[in-house]
Amino acid sequence: MDLRINRTRRATALAALVTAGVLVATGCSSQGGKKAQEDSGDIAVSGKAKTPRLKIAMITHAPPGDTFWDTIRKGAQAAAAKDNVELVYSSSANAADQANYIQNAIDQHVDGIAVTLAKPDAMKGVIAKAEKAGIPVVGFNAGLDNWKDMGLLEYFGQDESIAGQAFGKRLNELGAKHNICVIQDQGHVALEARCAGVKKTFKGKTENLYVNGTDMPSVKSTISAKLKQDSSIDYVVTLGAPFALTAVQSAKEAGGKAKVATFDLNKTLVNAVKSGDVQFAVDQQPYLQGYLSIDSLWLYKVNGNFSGGGEQPVLTGPAFVTKDNVETIAKFAEKGTR
Repeated sequence: MDLRINRTRRATALAALVTAGVLVATGCSSQGGKKAQEDSGDIAVSGKAKTPRLKIAMITHAPPGDTFWDTIRKGAQAAAAKDNVELVYSSSANAADQANYIQNAIDQHVDGIAVTLAKPDAMKGVIAKAEKAGIPVVGFNAGLDNWKDMGLLEYFGQDESIAGQAFGKRLNELGAKHNICVIQDQGHVALEARCAGVKKTFKGKTENLYVNGTDMPSVKSTISAKLKQDSSIDYVVTLGAPFALTAVQSAKEAGGKAKVATFDLNKTLVNAVKSGDVQFAVDQQPYLQGYLSIDSLWLYKVNGNFSGGGEQPVLTGPAFVTKDNVETIAKFAEKGTR
């Protein structure tokens, strides 16, 4: 019940934040009319910002082919279109590449940087350079435990430890006894935190299984081999939609009783929840993460706003997607925005 209340409070806060952004962008009040537009300082006209064009860089640790990041990018593009922002998007699963992309953004004198901190130690130096150059930096998706120490302005994402603990409790409710938590990128702080959270609340046995997330055939064979080796495993926990769909194939190939549940979702994963191939998914709302990251930098540059006062993150999850509620988001997933 506490988790549901917390989710409701977070959803309400997020709705207020997005609504505030829209109101600033349109320059309207509840009264409307010409006076309201005049008082807005010509910030926007007809729902699109009239402010000077900004250039904002978004750098992520997205691996090739992971549709989760397509959803984040769509959110960022929507905010950029509304805010008159030139969006410069770069991604690499390699932390050194990410650091180079940030340096490139600094060299281009961008107006803001939105970045994921999957491996924060590799990013500290170059982020400090950006801040020294007077470029505001916000974090999203990965780095909840590091963003404040690294001097970032804001953070948008899911508390992965809380999400993992909620996941473990859900497994208890389903009567699970032994799960493997499949980590596709060893050392990735958010992924490690998810599995640690599961282990913290799950009453049965949890084992981490590390796989090479850039090689899906290898992921499939590694999971299959583990399931064949230990028939007591009754749940495979994955940390991304593509890995969940692969784990479904692995479970069928192994011929045992193991079921699949996952963090994150996409259009295909929604159908897998409908069919029962995947028992449930935890949604962190990646579209919202991408949207708020870009919109927040625009708000900061245009009006000096920053969410959480530099002290608290804006949480976008966790939200459970099951057979009972999957239809409510299916139409959005079909568009690639959930």
